[in-house]
Amino acid sequence: MVILSWLIVLSLLFFCFWKSQRPKGFPPGPWSLPLLGNLLQFSKKNPLKDLDQLAQKYGPVFSLYIGGTFAVFTHGFSAAKEVLVTKGIEFAGRADNPIVDDILKKKGIILAPYGPAWKEQRRFSLMLLRNFGLGKKSMQEKILQEATCLIEAFAENSDSPLDPRPFLETAVTNIMSSILFGKRFENDDNVLRTVMDVSHQNLKMMTGPWAMLYNAVPLVRRLPLPHQKILTNARTMFDLLEKVLEEHKTNLTPEESQDFIDAYLKEMKKAEQKGSSFEEEQLLILLMDLLTAGSETTSVSLQWAMLYLVAFPDIQEKCQKEIDAFLGSSSNLKYEDREKLPYTNAVIHEIQRCTTVVPLGVAHTPIQNAQLGGYQIPKGTTVFINLHSVHHDESQWKFTHEFNPSNFLNAKGEFVKPEAFLPFSAGPRVCLGENLARMELFLFLTSILRNFQLSWPDKFQAPDFTPNLGVTLFPSSFKISVKGRQESD
Repeated sequence: MVILSWLIVLSLLFFCFWKSQRPKGFPPGPWSLPLLGNLLQFSKKNPLKDLDQLAQKYGPVFSLYIGGTFAVFTHGFSAAKEVLVTKGIEFAGRADNPIVDDILKKKGIILAPYGPAWKEQRRFSLMLLRNFGLGKKSMQEKILQEATCLIEAFAENSDSPLDPRPFLETAVTNIMSSILFGKRFENDDNVLRTVMDVSHQNLKMMTGPWAMLYNAVPLVRRLPLPHQKILTNARTMFDLLEKVLEEHKTNLTPEESQDFIDAYLKEMKKAEQKGSSFEEEQLLILLMDLLTAGSETTSVSLQWAMLYLVAFPDIQEKCQKEIDAFLGSSSNLKYEDREKLPYTNAVIHEIQRCTTVVPLGVAHTPIQNAQLGGYQIPKGTTVFINLHSVHHDESQWKFTHEFNPSNFLNAKGEFVKPEAFLPFSAGPRVCLGENLARMELFLFLTSILRNFQLSWPDKFQAPDFTPNLGVTLFPSSFKISVKGRQESD
């Protein structure tokens, strides 16, 4: 019996070692442990720095054994461009991710596999977003109205240092909510807070060890371990979305659609006989995709922006002077005015470059056997594009390792956007809401700068720029002082 037990253990170890051998022609990388792979080689505090060091040793395309399988990582602009643009279609797939696939059923548009259903859903979603104001004057007015509410909320809470996060989240979420559901939330709305809380938790846990264990070891998936929290949070989100959907189905009329859900429900009725991808589960997952992606990344970008503007008061002041000189007595900026505010526009882009809110983007996979950097990448291999490294590629930026708006200004002080600026990724899988996010960042930030002087509550305490890594790279909680500029003039 003892001998049999040892044989089983040795067989399992042999299998693990065999499985952790790189295929012929595969990108190089460090030696890995059975089961644990390369996880122990990463620090919790700054795994992105560890990826930089691995790239220095193995080159711009390397591989790591993570979650029971090999994954490929790119480093720098050239390798990223090859995946996203030059071979965009070849690498347009999405790799299997059991915990995500169990939640999203390979539907929606962010993590759905490349194919006819994904194309149909993405094309229709983009059409609806445009119909409901994306890129139009009506969307600009909606954002400015929400910016007014944000300014009022800041003013009402300006007596003591405030945490800007919940106010920024409400403002940004209300834009997407108005498109999807035809409604907005107040700052203290319980439904809004629930949505944001479970979204934060899942985006952080999805890259953690328990999600990796779920993906690597099928036997543990039903056990009462911390990964169950991810599934519970997802169910909470779907329950809320189902409630909203039922209300829409009850109130649906033949008249003009009031929001995304109305328009999608009508398309479902048209498509009943076509055998198309339009059905209720697809809609719920699509809503989850758009609400989460359309709110989280922009609100986190705004949080980073507040932190940087407080940390660099001279840059904040220069933006305010540029805005004041352009606006004069007018009350609001328009999105097209960004072309007349090159310095302010450069500051916003430089904040995005320095922070890279989605540092590893969304993992790609080749839809057929492909080559990358001269290496063989089998179909289905997970490929992470390190966008953070693209934004810190010394061959692409004038001031790579410092916060300097001149990265986006030419010798004449005119705004220029380098090709290596990729906060929204690029190619066939480029972020669907890029134009909306750009508009929100510009209009929200210029509204704040127009109305408030932002400062650090304790002048002897330095702002903390240490990032927290989940799916997004977000700052630690902080408080700032906001003072009406008319008070400080």
